[in-house]
Amino acid sequence: MFVRELHLRDYRSWPSADLTLRPEPTIFTGRNGFGKTNLLEALFYIATLRSHRVSSDAPLVRSGATSASVGTIVENAGRELAVSLQIAAEGSNKAWLNGSPCRRPREILGVLRAVLFAPEDLLLIRGDPSDRRRFIDELVAQRGPRWAAARSDYDRVLRQRSALLKTAGAALRRGGSDADSVISTLDVWDAQLADLGGQVTAARIEVLRDLEPHFVASYSSIAPLSRPAALSYRASAGPELVPPRDVEPDSETIATQLLERLGQTRTKEIERGVSLVGPHRDDIDIVLGSEVAKGFASHGESWSLALALRLGSVELVRSEGIEPVIMLDDVFAELDAARRRKLVEFTAGAEQLLITAAVAEDIPEGVGGRRIGVDVVDEADGTRHSELMSEATESMDS
Repeated sequence: MFVRELHLRDYRSWPSADLTLRPEPTIFTGRNGFGKTNLLEALFYIATLRSHRVSSDAPLVRSGATSASVGTIVENAGRELAVSLQIAAEGSNKAWLNGSPCRRPREILGVLRAVLFAPEDLLLIRGDPSDRRRFIDELVAQRGPRWAAARSDYDRVLRQRSALLKTAGAALRRGGSDADSVISTLDVWDAQLADLGGQVTAARIEVLRDLEPHFVASYSSIAPLSRPAALSYRASAGPELVPPRDVEPDSETIATQLLERLGQTRTKEIERGVSLVGPHRDDIDIVLGSEVAKGFASHGESWSLALALRLGSVELVRSEGIEPVIMLDDVFAELDAARRRKLVEFTAGAEQLLITAAVAEDIPEGVGGRRIGVDVVDEADGTRHSELMSEATESMDS
């Protein structure tokens, strides 16, 4: 699988960009802040419908524009698929597949399978649970639209239920028939949240279990003298929601357990006006030895674990019969020599490898390929925009 064309309009710092890419390494060089990462971010958005840097879409739209557009042509085993996406600063996004409008943007998920390595990956180990939830949800989403639908619907129900919890608190304080009506409505939302939450949780657990052997093998290769690593899912509703490793996760069973837990926590939730249990509060435990890595793993161990998560993600996609597009966003500058070598060895066989670097010297020896410069241009009104410079194909071998 590889991206043959990338077209941007009003995407972050790019008024426009038109790139023809090939199944080979392509290295984008330019100073920090010049827009290199925006190119990879746009492709990763096509793959996951999420940015790896921000949680909302508004920052993706160039200042002064109402929307941004990203267009790609993806080739997979000789078959071409054209994907176009309009990202709105406010309101809903729109997508097209081979020129035909999609009912929902998530219909394009699965067309492009990509794994992105970035400096932010350290947050997968040291950051908040939301960082790890984002990681696992990206893996789930790339398996196709139906995998992402449950999460999207869950988020919608969660927002509505959380608003109702605030209303319920006020109604109970007033008393009367209003309270009975609100509680009855809450029962309906609880059932929907549990049903969708069961689907989201089951999909996450399944992907995590598929990922774990690849993650374990990758970490052992990167840090052969370290303690063994492992992954486990931690449900906010309690450990009973996570089935034993020899039992397949069943969404209906998890939904039943989650609904019971929602009933047990209802009083607290009404008092606080928030939903306290469910996939939106779950976490992924990245374990080193017998302890969760967050809080005690060294800087080097943390980077090795983060790298293993991404390397394992590549192998996971490969195990499904797909060669993903691999993107390295200024990551070599963050790694020591040993980890750089391991990453170079691992990505040497990639069908398409896209790399950004501030300077050519950040690219390790042995990485050849096409080089494209990125610069910024000052406009008359004082604004700046990114621009592609001349390119050259050259080997960077010593």
